[in-house]
Parts: sequence; structure tokens; C-alpha cells
Amino acid sequence: MDVTFHGAVREVTGSLHLISHGRDRILLDCGLFQGRRQETNAKNRRIPLPAEKITNVILSHAHIDHSGRIPMLTRQGFGGRVICTRPTLDASTYLLPDSGHIQASDAEYLNYKTLRGYLTRRHRSRNGREHPFYERDQLHRMLKKPGQRLDAERIAALMAENDLEPIQPLYTQQDAEAALDWFDGYPYGLPVTVGQDMTCTFYDAGHILGSAVTILQARHQGRTVTLGFTGDLGRYGTTILKDPAREFDPAHHRIDLLLMESTYGDRQHEPVEGLTDRLADVVSQTHARGGTLLIPSFAFGRAQELLYALHDIYDRNLAPRLPIYVDSPLAIRLTKVYGEHPEVYDRDTHRDFLRHGKNPFDFKQVNFISEVADSMALMREEKPHIVIASSGMCEAGRILHHLRNKIHNARNTILIVGFMAQNTLGRRILEEGEAYAAGGRKGPAPIMRFLNKGYPLRAQVVPIGGFSAHGDRDELVRFLRDSNLEIRRIALIHGEEDQSLALARRLRSLGFRAEVPEFGQTINLP
Repeated sequence: MDVTFHGAVREVTGSLHLISHGRDRILLDCGLFQGRRQETNAKNRRIPLPAEKITNVILSHAHIDHSGRIPMLTRQGFGGRVICTRPTLDASTYLLPDSGHIQASDAEYLNYKTLRGYLTRRHRSRNGREHPFYERDQLHRMLKKPGQRLDAERIAALMAENDLEPIQPLYTQQDAEAALDWFDGYPYGLPVTVGQDMTCTFYDAGHILGSAVTILQARHQGRTVTLGFTGDLGRYGTTILKDPAREFDPAHHRIDLLLMESTYGDRQHEPVEGLTDRLADVVSQTHARGGTLLIPSFAFGRAQELLYALHDIYDRNLAPRLPIYVDSPLAIRLTKVYGEHPEVYDRDTHRDFLRHGKNPFDFKQVNFISEVADSMALMREEKPHIVIASSGMCEAGRILHHLRNKIHNARNTILIVGFMAQNTLGRRILEEGEAYAAGGRKGPAPIMRFLNKGYPLRAQVVPIGGFSAHGDRDELVRFLRDSNLEIRRIALIHGEEDQSLALARRLRSLGFRAEVPEFGQTINLP
């Protein structure tokens, strides 16, 4: 068996690893890279081999950096199956079409900007002067429909007329919806045939609903090779979901190679204990200033965890009961998916909510916002309230419009509750906000550029690391020590280079054989 690393090595996103065994070619994940637009676009268009030569895909969980290139495979002739847990299948039903919509919308907007720039330059070259405002407005009207929607058909026609190469989306919403026909969902603990003399078995990873640690076994010349893949590992003692699995079937004890995530390989989170109190303090402080609490949040996992925590805070009277707005149609749909899978909840969730007939994610103060008009009205609201909106790294979605309206006001709070990848707006807000606070918030506020404009970052920026869905350094070590696995070799993946290398050093000091592979490197398991 050969394992080749084609994504999420010495970086966090784009999870994709190729398993070669006999004639079979199995992908562990097939995720999108996220970061700088031009760089990630080139990376995302690369698949390590023709789609028709891939036997099957094993999907660890539904997050787009693990699943987001699957519609490319199915569109290009993939003939196998996407094998995952049942909750992952249900979540992908919403996450992948949403990703397709974003891909198409981004391509449409970039084509609009390319055409607008070309027509402006052509007019300027003819007249030798800047474009008058009335002519610029006329150009905008020509390329847009009523309601400021882009006229995609006219833009395409004008680009063809002027020999401009349009940007094509990776896939569309329709492609993503069609890809769901390739998905098969299975329960935890059930061996599933994925190739000739090859099976995979899922165990709970505790990261998000349906996330799985995969044990892949292959028979070769009378010997069994066992590969482990953690996907993303969750934390211990968090709400809603069970802890990462510790008890593995005796047939799966001895792991020849474990592919292990290292997102926080050299960092420690705030303790889970007291996390709710910390959030309650932030709510109370924002209310005392008369401000709004903005929480950029992933629609899947983080949004539901926040709702659970706020429900608990309000039930225990730990903070003023501010109205809560979930301004994300996707988060609303995925909250429904969470509600449909109580079989994976931990004991505390059953004890504190389900046994009392209460929905952990829906209570009196929660308002779910779907319509754009309602979202725009909310942005003008000046009374204290809480907004949970995607995207989690502030790269797209409705959170950008809330930030545009609130980021300049020191009464407001931007709460950072998750990982912010390099080169994202969320990372810049976190780093610049913390630096501004460390300097006593004196002098001009740092300028954040998004939506084609600069905005002063005067809002308070507060990170709470305890909400991370990824285990930190000590929790990753705990998984290795607490589980009944006997691991011969560890390859650290899904971490920025400094995090992966630091965790490798830590594991080697504890007696593990750990390494950090390079992009494209192959490890042979004889």
C-alpha cells in the first residue's frame, strides 16, 4: 500500500490523500484549498489522477476543506462511491450545493470586474481622460439587472465579443446537487468494502456531527496492512458531541501508519471548563456598552455550539437575554440536521435538554434570518443584540455586511471563536485587533479592507479559543495515549508547517515515530 499526500500537508486546507493498493485508488477526503484567490484557484483545479481512475472516496466529514472538490470528480467521470457516515451525508446535502453557489457567484463577479475594467480602459484610451461619473454609472447599469444583480448573460456575451477569457467556476450548484447521488452513508463501527480486499470502518472523531476517524485495512500476500486517518479530531469534554473514540475493535488495534491532524499542534486552548462563563462575560460587557456582539461562525458545528452555550447561559441567568439572530440560511438548515441526529449527542445534552423536551438550538430569544431584506434591516438595528453569521473566516457571506456596518464602532464586539487561516480577513481582524488593544487602543485604528473599501477597526476584538472544534496539542497527545491503538508510525497533516513540525518534535520526545510529509511525498507500507 502506498500513501501519497496531495493536500493539507504543511498547511491546513485542501485535505486529499491518495491510497494505492493493487488496482485500487482510494482518496481520503477531496477538499478545497482556502486562502489567496489566485493561488487556491490553481490548487483546487488539480486532482492527482483522472477522475475515472479513482475507485472510491472516503470522506472524514462534511467541512468544505475536506469535501469541496468532490463535485469536480463526479462531473469529470468518477465512477465510484463517496463513503461517509450518515450525518455527514445529511450535512453534505446542504454544504456542497452552497459551495457550488459560491463558486459560481465568485466567477460571475470576477468576470464582471474584468469586463468593467476592460471597457473603462478602452473608453479612457479613446478619450484620454478619466471616466465621467455618469458614463461609469451607465456602464454599471448596462452590466446589472434591477436590484443590483449582475446580468450574467450580457456579461458573457460582451466578454466573447471582446475576446476576453471568462473565469469558469470549479463547479456549480447543480453540479454539487448531482454529486450527492454518489454518496453512501454508514453508521459508526460497520466495516465497509471500499476496494479489492480493502475495508474501512468509522469511529467517532468528536469534531463535528458525523466526523470520523477512519481505519482502513487491506490484505496483501496473506498480511493485513492497517492505516488510520483521524480526519479532524475534536476536543474532550465539550458540549453536544461525544469525545473522540478511545476504544477501537481489537482487529484495528495495530496501526501501521496513522495520518493525524495537527491544526493546533503547538498551541493550547482555553479550558473547556468555564467557557460558558467566559462567553457570558463577553455578552454582559457588550450589553453594558450598548453594543452589538458579532460572531463570525462556521455554519456547521460552530453555530450550533454557540446556540447551545447561549441557551445554557440564558437558562442559568448568567447574562442579559439579548436577542440572538442566526443570519445564515445555511446555518439554519444545518441546525435542522443537528436536530435529526440525537444518537450522536453526549450524555449531558440528553440530560440537560432532551429529557426535558427542550431543543438545545431553538429557544425564545433565537431568531433565524433567511431573507436578505430581513438581514439588511438587522444591520441597521442599534439596540444591543447578538449576530451569528457566516463565513467563519470572514471571507464571504453575510458577516461581511454586518462588519461593514459595525466594525467602526468601539461599543461593538467582534468575537473570534474559531481558527482563522493565514491570508483571511478573519486572521487580519484577529491579529490587528489584538495588536491595537495591546497598544492601549491609542492612535488611528487599523484599516481592514473588504468589499472594495477600507474600514477602521474600532470594535473590540475578543478571541475565545475554547470553542475550537479541533483538539489542541495536549488533546492530540491524549488521543494517542488514551486510545487502545498501537501505532508504529505517524504522519502529521492538516496543520500549518510550524504547528506540524512542533507536534512532531513533541511526539518524538514521547517515544512516537512521527514525521511531517511534504506535498506529493509517498510513504510505502510493505
